[in-house]
Amino acid sequence: MSAIGALTLGRGKGAKAKAAKKRRRPHSTEYNMLLTATLCLLALGAVMVFSASSTTRVLQDGGLSDSAFYLKRTLMFGAVGLVIMHLVARHGLKAVRELTPVILGVSFFLLLAVLAVGTEVNGASRWIGGGFLQIQPSEIAKVALILYGADLLANKPKRARSIEGFMPFLVVVGISCVLIMAEPDMGTTMVITFAVAATLIAAGARPVDLGKIALVIGALALLMAVIEPYRMARLTAFLNPTADAAGAGFQAAQAKIALGSGGLFGVGIGNGVQKAFYLPEAHTDMISAVIGEELGLVGIAGVVGLFGMFGYAGFKTAQKARDNYSKILVAGLTSLILVQATINLFAVMGLAPLTGVPLPFVSYGNSSLMACLFSVGLILNVAGGGRAAARKSTPTRAGKLRVVEGGRSPARERSRASGARKAKSGGGGGGNRGARRARHGGRRRASG
Repeated sequence: MSAIGALTLGRGKGAKAKAAKKRRRPHSTEYNMLLTATLCLLALGAVMVFSASSTTRVLQDGGLSDSAFYLKRTLMFGAVGLVIMHLVARHGLKAVRELTPVILGVSFFLLLAVLAVGTEVNGASRWIGGGFLQIQPSEIAKVALILYGADLLANKPKRARSIEGFMPFLVVVGISCVLIMAEPDMGTTMVITFAVAATLIAAGARPVDLGKIALVIGALALLMAVIEPYRMARLTAFLNPTADAAGAGFQAAQAKIALGSGGLFGVGIGNGVQKAFYLPEAHTDMISAVIGEELGLVGIAGVVGLFGMFGYAGFKTAQKARDNYSKILVAGLTSLILVQATINLFAVMGLAPLTGVPLPFVSYGNSSLMACLFSVGLILNVAGGGRAAARKSTPTRAGKLRVVEGGRSPARERSRASGARKAKSGGGGGGNRGARRARHGGRRRASG
């Protein structure tokens, strides 16, 4: 083998070794914490969904044949969601930023469609489709709004410094919230409001501006509660749960009974009583009460600890992000998941009015589960060192020239050209004569 071949072979092996070493680079602590918290919550959710739903299925059907109905769907959609999370975590951040306008447009279309042809459940039209494939458009809209806000505020950071600057973001959020409230779904609207506020804080919005917006939103929320009787009933039941324990305060009262019955260590998985028609929607909105009854205070503390781990790792990832877009996006998505968890737990404990917000990763809900796992995939991408540049815009001719010339300004180019002309005409005369003498001397040496 020649020396050149050996050198080439050695370089090739070295490049492959470096590439393999780069691929085997261990993930960050935040990445591992996020993944661990997510998988633990998913596992707990599968167990508790089966425990909370199997009893009611048996009592309704009178047999065990369909007791795992909700568990099967949770496992199936969870598996699909994990595949999506993995793909997004590896390659999806740049593609998602490029497709943000499309995702936002699809979410608006679905929000409009659900008002026209949506499936009505318990007086609310929040789902579109039927049977196996039911989509809740508000779950898609939550993520789409955070994506849009992160892209808008990262492209022009100065927008976040005034209400006028981020007004386009507020207008889009406002239209989405109006459509969601028309379903009606005030719980999702609350989640979006808090998550958008966190996104603006991460982008650098001033507290004074956020305070003004909060006053307006608070007044609108109070107005919406007053004009709708069922919302007013929920508010009064929260303020005085015992006033109508058999009516508006029934669900809150049963949740407290479930938590109190669980004690410190709970009555055991599957042994809870409140899920047997005492807790409405025990496998979805009220699954935290089932956890409290069957796993006790220790189980609730474990759930809070897992979400605390998720929140710490998420915000730490945002702090370490390599670009402004990733920072705002991760902060917004982490807040979106934590706000949902906080509202759900507070409602079950009687610290907030019941709003019908599911517990992320744990409650049954295919759209919610898929949206949460998609969000986690984006956060994991950033935690693994990913970044997404701004969407490409068509450059002007002057911009192309500046790039070709190394980014030098036109004024500087004119100065350099003027200096070159002077050297050629005036100051460069001696240099030209020297060059001519050198050429003549060369010819004389060649002839002699």
